[in-house]
Amino acid sequence: MKIGFIGLGNMARAMIGGMLRKNMVKPEDIVGTAKTQETREKMAARFGIRTLEKNADAAACADILVLAVKPQFLGEVIAEIKDVTKPETLIISIAAGKSMQWIGEAFGRELKLVRCMPNTPALVGAGCTGVCVSEKVSEEERNYSIRLMESFGKASLVPERLIDAVGAVSGSSPAYVFMFIEAMADAGVAAGMPRAQALEFAAQAVYGSAKLVLESGRHPGELKDMVCSPGGTTIQGVRVLEERGMRGAVMAALHACVEKTKKL
Repeated sequence: MKIGFIGLGNMARAMIGGMLRKNMVKPEDIVGTAKTQETREKMAARFGIRTLEKNADAAACADILVLAVKPQFLGEVIAEIKDVTKPETLIISIAAGKSMQWIGEAFGRELKLVRCMPNTPALVGAGCTGVCVSEKVSEEERNYSIRLMESFGKASLVPERLIDAVGAVSGSSPAYVFMFIEAMADAGVAAGMPRAQALEFAAQAVYGSAKLVLESGRHPGELKDMVCSPGGTTIQGVRVLEERGMRGAVMAALHACVEKTKKL
């Protein structure tokens, strides 16, 4: 089975790395394209995959074709490959904002189509991917697609009507988490900690907190209350965050993501 990648950016790198680590495919079964020769050479050297210059050449030989390009370039790419992509090829798109209907219309036919929304933690095997499938996708193809996504983190089947929410909650949110970690590290530096140590402590606190939510099954509010001792230091910090509107700001940020996605 040949897997083709149109686009070899960060997400494609994460996906290819995960698939190879989990022995889902062999390097010789992957072919990818990128605009620059430098990117093609780097990916070929790193993973041992075959790289090509022309998108149509990769599409023509692929049994599974991953469209790993930005949404603004997807129409142009589809125009290049639609006439050479085999009818039985399983198409996987990771482009935000481009619905399965839109992609089908761009190809000019019904497709075996999987639409995914991964996120950048996939680069370290800790991704979270929402997956939705078209009616033409068989149960076997659906399950295989999910296993591919699970090779670089968690993956869950969702209805397409929720995929934009998935993009906000897990796709865009790492940027906000990075900002939170950076802010906590800055506060540590202001309090006298060396920057590298402050950054490590802040990042580990976020990692451990997320792990506790996932593994304990407890509501985040309950876990927050566990940290807030009566008359203690933590509740004073919580009070400041509530006064500054942390919850509302986060919710507004994710809402803005969803609304922007609808306009892509």
